[in-house]
Amino acid sequence: MSLKLYLLRHGQTEFSRDNAFCGAGLDPELTPEGREMAAAFATAYGQLPWRAVFASPLRRARATAEPLCTARGLTPEIRDDLKEIQYGQWEGRNIAEVDREHHDDYLRWTADPAWNPPTGGEPAVAIAHRTLRVTEEIRARFTNGDVLLVSHKATIRILLCALLGIDVGRFRFRLACPVASVTVVEFAPQGPLLHCLADRSHLPARLRELPGT
Repeated sequence: MSLKLYLLRHGQTEFSRDNAFCGAGLDPELTPEGREMAAAFATAYGQLPWRAVFASPLRRARATAEPLCTARGLTPEIRDDLKEIQYGQWEGRNIAEVDREHHDDYLRWTADPAWNPPTGGEPAVAIAHRTLRVTEEIRARFTNGDVLLVSHKATIRILLCALLGIDVGRFRFRLACPVASVTVVEFAPQGPLLHCLADRSHLPARLRELPGT
């Protein structure tokens, strides 16, 4: 039996609902629908023999992990390295506002976010480095079984690129990660193997159809 890492994006927030930039500089709560998403995940995945749960310290991630942890008597292990990207001066703004107010930075970031950060923010290569530290810790502690990692949209996509050999600068254009989606990576003898990407079949249809990302 090998190690399987379940990457869960947090449930809906007001910023994901409105498609606004929400990184490590903002710490919103889940919406009522976001809490429903967290509960739905716990119901669907609660019977897996979880070895551990790791989570970002931001409230939206901790609240998404909470129903499963409460049901299974688990204590989430909080890691700062799982925080969302730092969006700097873009925090809380929508794409049109950012493009208007930080046009050149936005164009550079869109072209290659690996090395070009949001204005006053964090480049993707820095996120790849810090998230890989967490996966290295997990792999050192667990050689097999199921481990849950609860994090954020950009963070999960960047980590997946780093694990799967995809150009980190393409994270926004190669991998989907809607709210409350689950991606599963197995650490097989030949390297990380993607089992499923951005699955949301555990959510009721009405939650899957909500606007926003």
